[in-house]
Amino acid sequence: MQQISNALETDYDCLVFHATGTGGRSMEKLLDSGMLTGVLDITTTEICDMLMGGVFPATEDRFGAAIRSGMPYIGACGALDMVNFGPPDTVPEKYSDRLFYEHNPQVTLMRTTPEENTRMGRWIGERLNEMTGPVRFYLPEGGVSALDAPGQAFDNPAARNALFAALEETVRQTSARQLVRVPHNINDPEFAAQVVSAFRGFFGGQNRKAG
Repeated sequence: MQQISNALETDYDCLVFHATGTGGRSMEKLLDSGMLTGVLDITTTEICDMLMGGVFPATEDRFGAAIRSGMPYIGACGALDMVNFGPPDTVPEKYSDRLFYEHNPQVTLMRTTPEENTRMGRWIGERLNEMTGPVRFYLPEGGVSALDAPGQAFDNPAARNALFAALEETVRQTSARQLVRVPHNINDPEFAAQVVSAFRGFFGGQNRKAG
């Protein structure tokens, strides 16, 4: 998110990784290499594509670098409302009755259902439980994407609530491992400010690399 990188660039060389499957893997490869000071893993949408058959999937090792590193982890539910497909005629037939949004002629987005959000929340929650370092994982109650904002095409409180409930039921919360509900959309300045504050609380200002 540009707001976050802008807020940190005075102290860090910020690297932005796009959530395209390969982007997430590149970020985690660098984290495994020890070249990153810290990670803000805001857009975890690759999980949608992995579990529902989209075109930008994560692998089963998603979050693995954070687990192995033991360093503080800050993440969020970014764009867990959508599965990415190509042009409309490439969408699997089993999804023909679903809600879609044509991002452009080459990208078709499918809204995830409450049931799918429950599945994703459980999967992510189990991975967060494996992390040994401090964890802050943010749940934006005002929506997990611009399309999931009130009045927008993918606005679905039932799906958001299913995701958040599954995470809260799965994650073994402690003083170090916490889920944090935020009453804002993930793209709001207030959300960015809270995430940046958490990052600085863990890492301070060190003029190093952050992803």
